[in-house]
Amino acid sequence: MRGLFSPVLRHTNDDSISLAALRRDRYVLSRNTFAMETANSPNISPLDFASSPINKTLSSEKKIEHYRQMTQIRRFEQAGLKQYSAGKMGGFLHLYIGQESLAVGAASLMGENDHMITAYRCHAHALAVGMGMNECMAELFGKATGCSKGKGGSMHFFAPDKNFWGGHGIVAGQTPLGLGLGYGLKYKGLPGSALCFLGDGAVNQGAFHESLNIAALFGIPVVYVIENNGYSMGTSQKRSSAYKDCLAQRAEAYDMDWDVVNGEDFYEVRAKMHIAMERARKESKPTVLEINTYRYYGHSVADANHKKYRSPEEIEKYKRDHDPINLWRQRLLDEKVLTDETAKAIDTESKQEAAASVIFADESPAPTIESITEDVYWETDNNTEASKIGRHFFND
Repeated sequence: MRGLFSPVLRHTNDDSISLAALRRDRYVLSRNTFAMETANSPNISPLDFASSPINKTLSSEKKIEHYRQMTQIRRFEQAGLKQYSAGKMGGFLHLYIGQESLAVGAASLMGENDHMITAYRCHAHALAVGMGMNECMAELFGKATGCSKGKGGSMHFFAPDKNFWGGHGIVAGQTPLGLGLGYGLKYKGLPGSALCFLGDGAVNQGAFHESLNIAALFGIPVVYVIENNGYSMGTSQKRSSAYKDCLAQRAEAYDMDWDVVNGEDFYEVRAKMHIAMERARKESKPTVLEINTYRYYGHSVADANHKKYRSPEEIEKYKRDHDPINLWRQRLLDEKVLTDETAKAIDTESKQEAAASVIFADESPAPTIESITEDVYWETDNNTEASKIGRHFFND
């Protein structure tokens, strides 16, 4: 690993974790990583990432706001799951519950020229960049008031006005698109970064490796973020991918910088993400980050075997000891930035907002039959000269 935080401590024997405590103004880490069956050697850094420059700039208000965002994401998805189970929506539903610190940490660092793109587990990223619950829930319901006018559903949230380019359903299909976002920044001479998220199951796709090759060859300001929740679509990392120490290490084959991040530590997510983003902005160099995290539910709601390829005890232990929202709340309580009363109020407000979004979605109109040919071709939507040449739709 070049240019990022080091050294790294590796723990594989003890599967317990204890909350760190404030001692003499320094947050002393006294924890071990919960060892899943998925990786050779989970990583914990001994550094206090609260003292990193980018985290020192966080005000108390911002810290609470990030806690609020993570809570809103969870309550939104829990409400969505309830409605999906009640038959209110169709298609797929890929939940981010357990991984909230990743999307919020990354989005908190975005500036005017930073862009984000991800795969089909996109609800959290959408809310983290500032999309509203109403437009997102309506999209889950397939309603015309949804962010994609009810035509995308769970996997296709978009907000170009917020530099959020979706939600893509093809595994690793977004990785060359993220490369393109970075290329656009470089072509225009804009000091920004393209954040491209992918799952651990996407790292073996050819499109990803082609993208890494071009990113390194041409110096594209893109940050590839592997959200490693350990099990891809239902197969553990050890049984699905060949690697030495970690997946991000593959970047060495392309002479790219890389690092591994503990996803349950919100400060660490921000600190290491910021370094990679600054490398993109200032040096126009790509980075691969692997953020270790965990999903509480299956690959999608349709994954009926998620308690078979991993034990229920493993899931419950992670919920109890490794939940990123609980850890961030405790951290803020220890710092005396947050109170229990404020935390409870935020949770109540988030539940109410999610419930209101369900009502909004349920009462919203469905897309019309006539709208099926809209938002397909720019030419036909805007009646350009090209729209008058040939046929664009074959409906008869």
